[in-house]
Amino acid sequence: MKKVVIIGGGFSGIYALRELAKQSDIKITIIDKHPYHNLQPEVYDLIANKSNISDVTIDLPSLCAGLHHSYLEFKNLRVTSIDFQTQNIFTQEDEIVTYDYLILAMGTRTLFPTSIEGLNNTDDIKKLHKALFFKQSFETQLFNKVSDEAKKCDKTQIVVVGAGLSGVEIAAEMANYAKQFFERGNFICDNLKISLISSGDTILSGFHKKIVQMSNDRLKDLKIDIITNAKMTSSDEEFLYLSNGTHIRYSFIVFAGGIEASNLSTKLNLSKNKKNQIIVNGYLQTKEYPNVFAIGDIAQIKNKEGQIMPANVTVAKISAKCAAHNIVNSIKDKELKVCDPKLEGTLIALGGRYAVCDLYGIVQVKGFIGYLIKQFVFLRYKLPLLRIIKNGHKKLTM
Repeated sequence: MKKVVIIGGGFSGIYALRELAKQSDIKITIIDKHPYHNLQPEVYDLIANKSNISDVTIDLPSLCAGLHHSYLEFKNLRVTSIDFQTQNIFTQEDEIVTYDYLILAMGTRTLFPTSIEGLNNTDDIKKLHKALFFKQSFETQLFNKVSDEAKKCDKTQIVVVGAGLSGVEIAAEMANYAKQFFERGNFICDNLKISLISSGDTILSGFHKKIVQMSNDRLKDLKIDIITNAKMTSSDEEFLYLSNGTHIRYSFIVFAGGIEASNLSTKLNLSKNKKNQIIVNGYLQTKEYPNVFAIGDIAQIKNKEGQIMPANVTVAKISAKCAAHNIVNSIKDKELKVCDPKLEGTLIALGGRYAVCDLYGIVQVKGFIGYLIKQFVFLRYKLPLLRIIKNGHKKLTM
């Protein structure tokens, strides 16, 4: 019986796991350093008090148990290296995991360029534990403003560096949260300002023009100060400095200036691009080893036209299912399938019950309707997982 190992319990890893679990005659092991699947797009809701930790995580042991596969296991381990020759995976816990087929699905992390001084002053809220720390720090400052409003009304300045999808969403969510906070409490000290820094001449570079305009209008309605054609050059304990010669006194800096592959990817002796994404062929196999596949954000994935696909949940889903299909076919000596991902659209949460959506590049909508579409798409992913972990929890606690 062949053994398939998945490293990474993110979106692509989960999609691959669910697809492989349909096969009863293979052994499956999924490895992650965390015992939960972090629903990263919803972390901003956690910061804005629209949800709690249980809403933005999926328990991986319960998920594996709920799939009712006789030869499926979850291992809560931190992978340190892989010997592709002997097909051994080495971990920080000194446990060695072997495989016949391997799926690399470690995802990406926020890129912190070494050329920028003072990045230790910034927050990376894509990671759950850091998002919780930021949430606590931000709410403490809001409480202090309310406590001292009769004496003084100091400005709270949040600077979001990076005007891509993550930067735009967090700026909008924080602005909307602050607006609701002060309106509901009728507090007079609502001197909070959010600045969004874009290195280009617009936000959301590369997105559909109509989506960019809709998002730009929404951010301005939320009174977010959009600064374009500027890069963060450095920061100290008081100011953030920009390439246009200006500086901003800040309370918090949220850094969303780009992504790079996970730390493990940098250690692997595989062909990679400048972002340390693993280069794969049309079947999602690595160049060096046909039994090693890479999927989702960790991989440089191209469509049939040769275009490199962006880091996107849709690409994660399609590549994961394709890799799982090809592994099963490889085991059964059947023909492999070329992966040809196509983007279904773009969904951008812009604070509260407001979102903009680009559906297949044909239809663009905004506002509450956009929010409903985004909720529908997310729940279509989340609800089946909730049913699985509920059954898994019952199984584990019987």
